[in-house]
Amino acid sequence: MTTVTCLVTHVELDERLTTRRQLSVSARLEAELSDGEAVVLLDDRGWSESFLGDGDIRAHLTRESIEETARTVVGPDEPYGDQTQEQAAAAHWGALADLLARRGVRVAAADLAGAAHPVVLGERLRGWAGF
Repeated sequence: MTTVTCLVTHVELDERLTTRRQLSVSARLEAELSDGEAVVLLDDRGWSESFLGDGDIRAHLTRESIEETARTVVGPDEPYGDQTQEQAAAAHWGALADLLARRGVRVAAADLAGAAHPVVLGERLRGWAGF
């Protein structure tokens, strides 16, 4: 039986929108499976951040800050309406578990929530940021 070994977020520089004062990044969340395959769960995420001071935004970025932001943007999202944080998280992990189930991978939402979640910085992003 195929299982989820971890979640991985891949982030890459969006060169069209990145300048000395602004970083723009795309993020793709995948589930890595025990059979070596990867299932794309989210490929429509990303973020931009600006630096308003003097100098270059790169002087203020760290690998750790990019990794933390990447994990945040792939969810769970903030609650909306009368939803609690717990309900928003449950809905997020449940939706990802349902997506995997449609691909034949059975996994509990709680197991996804607790899965290891490394972040992989793309080559262009590492080069631009000097990591």
